[in-house]
Amino acid sequence: MRFAVLALLPCALLSAQTPPLRFTPHTLATNLKGGYQVVAIDLNHDGKPDLIALASGMPDLAWYENPGSADKPWVRHVLASGLPRLINCAAEDLDGDGIPELVVAWEFANDASKSIGKVGVLTHDGDPTKPWKLKEIDQVPTSHRLRWADVDGSGKKVAVNAVLTGPKASPPAYVQDNAPLLIYRPGEWKRETVSVANNGVMHGVYIVKWNPKDKRDSILTASFSGLHLFQLSAKGWTRTEISKGDPVACPKCGSSDVAVGHLGTKRFLAAIEAWHGNQVVLYSQKGKVWQREKIDDSLVDGHTIVTADFDGDGRDEVVAGNRQGAKSLYLYRAGIGDRPAWTRQTLDEGGMAAAACTAVDLNGDGKVDVACISGTMLKWYENGVGR
Repeated sequence: MRFAVLALLPCALLSAQTPPLRFTPHTLATNLKGGYQVVAIDLNHDGKPDLIALASGMPDLAWYENPGSADKPWVRHVLASGLPRLINCAAEDLDGDGIPELVVAWEFANDASKSIGKVGVLTHDGDPTKPWKLKEIDQVPTSHRLRWADVDGSGKKVAVNAVLTGPKASPPAYVQDNAPLLIYRPGEWKRETVSVANNGVMHGVYIVKWNPKDKRDSILTASFSGLHLFQLSAKGWTRTEISKGDPVACPKCGSSDVAVGHLGTKRFLAAIEAWHGNQVVLYSQKGKVWQREKIDDSLVDGHTIVTADFDGDGRDEVVAGNRQGAKSLYLYRAGIGDRPAWTRQTLDEGGMAAAACTAVDLNGDGKVDVACISGTMLKWYENGVGR
């Protein structure tokens, strides 16, 4: 496997004392159709994170059982069948039995007039390797991104549905309507509206405890309107603008995906901009202002961004991938200082048109790995092999 380093700023070259991080790729599946999302979660209560490989072009929602190492087969199981145009799922153990419940969205299309947008809940029936029970709870056209969040700090999480567009939006502009941000409380499973303020396409969502002392989760969204933070208080929901994102004309405007990282105690935001865009952008806060810094503009159809501390130095790296063009996977590392220069390292050159990635320790060695899904492939990039 080759490792390439690109200096993004004149002073950003990795020194001889800072060699590239090493990842060894393992291909777990090659027969997917429309691979779109990968979720790491322990599905069989054996203490090892498994991988859900959601593929929009397949009617089965499948997961791959983690054997604990790269030299053993990852066995495929089917959670549910008969789910056309799958788009997203999220897992959370609601009943405390060690096996999560899942919310899942299917019957998706970008055009709201052609999207049923079904949302359902999957529960196991004793044996998680067998098909799970499905209960449909809602239909919202273009239901798109599902997550779990403890929005009130009670310890009881709700399912978040970040809908792609409003029902009146249509291609190619999508600006005719605003996109709903919804939640569902387990047990009731009734739709509650958080906001309909984000215009056009709302493509990304990220759950975060925004302040160090927070018990509650906040919701970050990436949309044509830019980056916004949603928080629940005793007075209701508030929406705070962080950035308008890329100021170009819509539909290639705003922000597409977002993640939160830290350099020591200093927080930053990492984003793909604009929608399905070419830029990796970082935001750092100075007072009340979030400063925007573009560290890469070479992506084509950028579609995933992840932050994690891969080298264990207390400073997060950024992983981003693009589905077109080079179809490669990149890792970005920060230098030292208040405004550090960032370097780019290629993790997979031309072998991963990443629709989604996740950062997780898959083999229990204490190092954070990367798992990514593309149209046909599911891959695990094992951290630290060969050091």
